[in-house]
Order: sequence, then C-alpha cells, then structure tokens
Amino acid sequence: MKHNIVVAITGASGATYGVRLLEVLLAAGCDIHLTISRAAAEVLEHELDLSVDLDNFNPAMMMLDSGAVLRDPKLQVLRSMAGISSDSSNVLGVAMGEQGGLHYHHWEDISAPIGSGSFPTDGMVVCPCSFGSLSAIVHGASTNLIHRAAEVHMKERRRLVLVPRETPLSLVQLDNMRRAAELGAVVLPAMPGFYHGVKLISDLVDFIVSRICDQLEIPNTLIQRWGE
Repeated sequence: MKHNIVVAITGASGATYGVRLLEVLLAAGCDIHLTISRAAAEVLEHELDLSVDLDNFNPAMMMLDSGAVLRDPKLQVLRSMAGISSDSSNVLGVAMGEQGGLHYHHWEDISAPIGSGSFPTDGMVVCPCSFGSLSAIVHGASTNLIHRAAEVHMKERRRLVLVPRETPLSLVQLDNMRRAAELGAVVLPAMPGFYHGVKLISDLVDFIVSRICDQLEIPNTLIQRWGE
C-alpha cells in the first residue's frame, strides 16, 4: 500500500537525517509532500554543501535522483519490497503515479493542501525538528506551513513524528517534548544506538531513519535489528 507522507525539514543540526529519510521514503514508493524552512536551507548548505533554492525548488538540489538507488543496495531492497522495478523512478517530474513522487510546498504557503485537515495523509515527520518549531507546534503558535501541517496532524489524530536534535536540553525543551507526547506526537530524538554493527556514520543515520519508518509502518531493512 502506498503511503502519503508529509516531511518537513527545519533548522536543527542533523540535516543528513532529513535527506536520508527522503531517499528511503521515495525508494519505498511513498508519495512525499516536502516542505523546508528557511533556516533548514541554511543548515543544508552548511552541513551537506547543498544549495537549495526554496523559491525554485528542484529535487536535484538535494541529490534526490535515481542514481542514489543504483549506488545504494539498501534502497534497492526497499524498492523491491515496494514492488518498484529497477528501471522506474519516483522523483518529481518522472514517472509520477503508481511509483509515488515528491511534491514540494513552500514553507510560507499556508494555502498548500497539507495545511488542511481535509487533505488525507498517513502521517507527518519533522526531521530534524528544531526546538523553535517544536515549541510553536505544541503551543499552537503556527506562523508557517510546517507548524500548521503539524497542528493538522495532531487535531486529526494522525501520526506525527518529531525528531529533535539538541544537547544538552533545557527544562523548557524537556517540557515541550513532554507536551508533544501528551498531545499524541511521537518524540523520536536523533539519538542513534550502536548495537547494530556500526561501521560508518551512515549506519548511525540509518538507525534513526529506520525507527522513523517503523513509526510510519513502512517495512524496511535499513539496520540489523536486535536479536537478528
């Protein structure tokens, strides 16, 4: 079954988690509705050397092309599990439809469909989630599409996964995470485990992305699970 997922990338450190999540969800055949904050664009450039024009977005700016699948056996497995042939692409503008696709929404476009509860989705992930964004979400102080979409998922009782990345944590931040959990969101900090045969930094990134996929009920074999 194809999943319809909202992904928001905000201005916390850890942009690599968001980019890898997009690769994995696309490889799994999901329809992705992507929105990126202005601060996130700055972090993407600083941490990954990716120059993303939010006003004229193209997936290639984030290296989201079919070549990533060819280079990564984990993505090949995901596509196989989703029933996507090796010669199919699910990137914006190419083979849209059954294979899924990437749909971009500007972070200031409050009229975008993901800002309405009448637009059906299977969940939303904010990855990484800055604590400024988390605060706005849990206190209903939305000022942009990311905040509004997250509020929609809470009020509609849909899956909302928040992936904060910060250390140490202040009492305010801890209280806001507690409030998020009380409101029904899943708080999934970017705190990777080390028990799955870690050899590369990418293994740590995949640990978090795998746990996000688990919350979205998307089968994956990104990591070796405990007891396997």
